[in-house]
Amino acid sequence: MVDVFSRRIVGWKAARNMTAPLVIDALNMVAWTRRNSDLAGVICHSDAGSQYTPIADTDRLDDIGAAPSIGTIGNSFDNAMAETTIGLFKTELHRNPAGLARNGGPWRGLDDLELAVCGWVSWFNTERLHSELDDRTPTEIEDDYRHPSQPEAA
Repeated sequence: MVDVFSRRIVGWKAARNMTAPLVIDALNMVAWTRRNSDLAGVICHSDAGSQYTPIADTDRLDDIGAAPSIGTIGNSFDNAMAETTIGLFKTELHRNPAGLARNGGPWRGLDDLELAVCGWVSWFNTERLHSELDDRTPTEIEDDYRHPSQPEAA
């Protein structure tokens, strides 16, 4: 899950199947990552995949104060930012940008993959320069935006 303003990945989950619990876990990470922020009015845009449409997903969005927005079926342009981030993930994870051992696979199992994803997300958020952010990182954008009296994001 990507914050559109800063391009920061604020929630993710690795799993063997694309199910509603996978989405709930990612939403829980968003809630934890933004635990000191008011999420009222946040829009969670997704495609029309079956993992995004169950009532449990809508209920969790409601719990954290966010609203769902589901794109049209078969239209990747509705979710272009997420699709772009996924493409970067697929390309860059294999190039081992974070310098982590076994980062680019092959992985022995889901635990290895989760460690690789965790390293890549951390690198993406804190070190990778983004041209659409004037060659700054998502963390820099958020740090510059945050008022000094606001609590620091997780």
